[in-house]
Amino acid sequence: MNRLTDNKIVLVTRPTRLAELVIRFNTVSQAKFYVEHQGTDFSDYLREDETYHRALMEAEEALGQVARVQTVDRSFLPNFVFAPEDTVVTLGQDGLVANTLKYLDGQPVVGVNPDPERWDGRLLPFRVRDLAKLMPEVVLRKRSTRPVTMAKAALNNGQTLYGVNDLFIGPKTHTSARYFIRHGKAGEAHSSSGVIVSTGMGATGWLKSLLTGAGAVAIAVGNRGRNTLKQPGCYETAVVGFKWESDYLYFTVREPFPTRTTGVSLVLGRVTNDSPLILESQMAENGVIFSDGIEQDFLEFNSGTQAVIGIAEKKGMLVE
Repeated sequence: MNRLTDNKIVLVTRPTRLAELVIRFNTVSQAKFYVEHQGTDFSDYLREDETYHRALMEAEEALGQVARVQTVDRSFLPNFVFAPEDTVVTLGQDGLVANTLKYLDGQPVVGVNPDPERWDGRLLPFRVRDLAKLMPEVVLRKRSTRPVTMAKAALNNGQTLYGVNDLFIGPKTHTSARYFIRHGKAGEAHSSSGVIVSTGMGATGWLKSLLTGAGAVAIAVGNRGRNTLKQPGCYETAVVGFKWESDYLYFTVREPFPTRTTGVSLVLGRVTNDSPLILESQMAENGVIFSDGIEQDFLEFNSGTQAVIGIAEKKGMLVE
């Protein structure tokens, strides 16, 4: 076969809901019994699985006309070694794009929506039918890309973790996190349910939820229960101009609790190259740092551990 390049295309996939159920219950019939016993329509699981695997077959065929293709399940990403010349295609939801970007170092990523009728796909501008025309331009690096700023957590034991949407620093379970926080010249001890550090790409996710909720609670308390609650606008004010490629991050503290020994003044701010966020764990156990909602891929953040949170030295590259 005369391919366009000898370089490799890595196709990143994820299991469907049906596949995950089969892993749990061993067979499709047992999975069906469980779902229907809960009063849910099992046919939707079947349609989703069929649509995804049809898209997967069509994608592999189209990509195989351009270059060698290696298909990788997302669970293998933490240990997968990408070559500098690789081109990466993700076939799944928006989260798969984010989960893939943090393991790359400048390789272009093509986000493909396998089921447009099911998923909106903010990070999935392409369909499987686009690949035949699109991929020759991408593998030859003739297609424009958009840079994405990532966050980085660097520990004093040498471990690091990258985040495309956000980083979470706090307790593994629903308990209080104890730590000392420093930002610029300010610092204080905290007791909270954790700290979120968001990138521009993640600003419409967890950060928006936290700021909108905090603003709404403040207004509700100010109104003393009167039914006059309006959209707070806290989120919009805080993140004006916060773009995917912005050279800063935002941190916010979840549910800070004031005591005689813990403060609540250092709960929101910008993280830049000149002003990183520094956290020192005061938790004997169950302290963690994870990124982009993937709790299984985490760093331990227990007593004696210091984390410096800043802007990553590398950027994600999304094909437009």
